Amino acid sequence: MADETPKGDRIAKVLARAGVASRRDSEKLIEAGRIKVNGKKIFSPALNVQASDKIEFDGEPIEPPEEPRLWLYHKPIGLVTSARDEKGRETVFDKLPEGLPRVVSVGRLDMNSEGLLLLTNDGGLKRTLELPSTGWTRRYRVRIKGYPREGAFEPLTQGITVDGERFQPMTIQMDRQTGANFWLTIGLKEDKNREIRRAMEFLGFTVNRLIRISYGPFQLRELKPGEVEEVKRRVLADQLGWSSKPKVLPRKSRGPSRNT
Repeated sequence: MADETPKGDRIAKVLARAGVASRRDSEKLIEAGRIKVNGKKIFSPALNVQASDKIEFDGEPIEPPEEPRLWLYHKPIGLVTSARDEKGRETVFDKLPEGLPRVVSVGRLDMNSEGLLLLTNDGGLKRTLELPSTGWTRRYRVRIKGYPREGAFEPLTQGITVDGERFQPMTIQMDRQTGANFWLTIGLKEDKNREIRRAMEFLGFTVNRLIRISYGPFQLRELKPGEVEEVKRRVLADQLGWSSKPKVLPRKSRGPSRNT
């Protein structure tokens, strides 16, 4: 019997690999009619494409993916991490320096949080870095109102359930009192929606500042708000255990468009 398995890769996977958006968001772009394959709009992600197919996003051709790259970005307060915001608020992609290729964020930081946000041009790399199985700890400097008593954070080190959602154990380091506030350093393996804020509210504390200072081996250090710094290829390969250079096709030069 002939092999009837469609050749190529799913269209959403190809879009994610090219840095257009995550697979899930790519499926939304398809359903919205913003993707064309060989000149025709498609509305279902149930399609395999090959290297010979011509893919367009909002009328612009999608080039073959370039070598996976990673940037460190100091996200300021007041920007949302979504590529587009339904309320019309400014996003991190509106404020990125000119000259970057199209990138997607690795995880998110809410609008009122700041600090290290990883950006990549490669959807596969994004997924790898977001997986809890990668084992990388995210660390935050967190300022709460009030002075916690000894043992106040013990429940968080054991893991808690908030509104039916399980939060894995966190590491909590009590740092110092500053006026009416107290600074903590918190480490966690997952980044669920507003996890630290919700966990602190569960214990009766209010977070009034939250800064991500590291994501696995990557550090915020002296990066100023709004600044971007690319991770060197050798460093990225070492941290991810790449034994050889990923095989990718060359990419044609294109303009500074970098988000959806």
